[in-house]
Amino acid sequence: MDISKITSFKVNGPLKLSNQQTYEDFGASDKQLKKEYKDIRKDLGDLQDTLYAHGKYSVLVCLQGMDTAGKDSLIREVFKDFNVRGVVVHSFKVPTELELKHDYLWRHYIALPAKGKFGVFNRTHYENVLVTRVHPEYIMGENIPGIHSVADIDQKFWDRRFDQINDFEKHIADTGTIIFKFFLHLSKEEQRQRLLRRLNLERKNWKFSPGDLKERELWDKYQKCYEQAINKTSKPHAPWYIVPADNKKAARLSVASILWDELKKYKDIKEPELDTKIRADLDSYKEKLQKEKG
Repeated sequence: MDISKITSFKVNGPLKLSNQQTYEDFGASDKQLKKEYKDIRKDLGDLQDTLYAHGKYSVLVCLQGMDTAGKDSLIREVFKDFNVRGVVVHSFKVPTELELKHDYLWRHYIALPAKGKFGVFNRTHYENVLVTRVHPEYIMGENIPGIHSVADIDQKFWDRRFDQINDFEKHIADTGTIIFKFFLHLSKEEQRQRLLRRLNLERKNWKFSPGDLKERELWDKYQKCYEQAINKTSKPHAPWYIVPADNKKAARLSVASILWDELKKYKDIKEPELDTKIRADLDSYKEKLQKEKG
């Protein structure tokens, strides 16, 4: 199995989403792919323990993608070997009344992971330049000064939001948050098949909403908005990765591998050294405990 091509998933310059692949299997079977990401996730779990002991960095994993792209199952599989207290997942839905009383980034800022922990945003602050761009009428609920109607929401408005998001990410990166942004790139045909499975499998019916089909009709508009958002906000301190999502197991392996390959570059993330006095007395502590035996 050759997974070296995952290096090409990182966005280093302008791209067209239509030119990006949606399927990858790395020439491996499902069984091989699963074994590989299971091995990597154990390493990630161990690294999180060290990250916690080190106490200077946090990790933010942002997941975006069209409906059925596999975000939920990816989170379940990739982070399965983490200490449950070491990873916190937030799924951002329609803003609440309280959230709408603050600026649009507020609810994301207060959900950021503490130092030593992983935070996963299942849908992210990018919804504010994606869903709201496809449905600009949602912006009116934010009660923004100077925005009196949808007609006031022009390209300059969205450019300001891109700048604000870039500033937000630069700030948290500068203060110790390591940022990963993954776009799970799904084909329209694969989404159709996955929606049909939701309808055909009774145990999956609960996941289906007629609204899914309405949003699907806006596929091309969403793709255009994703493309611009990615091109405007992929930065060295907060890069985007375009992960082919038609094959779920390969997508999980891709995300796990990218996290592991990038995080192990941080050579300063290591367990703190034991206090000199405690280290000098280790033998006496052992002796005391051994005498208690029986």
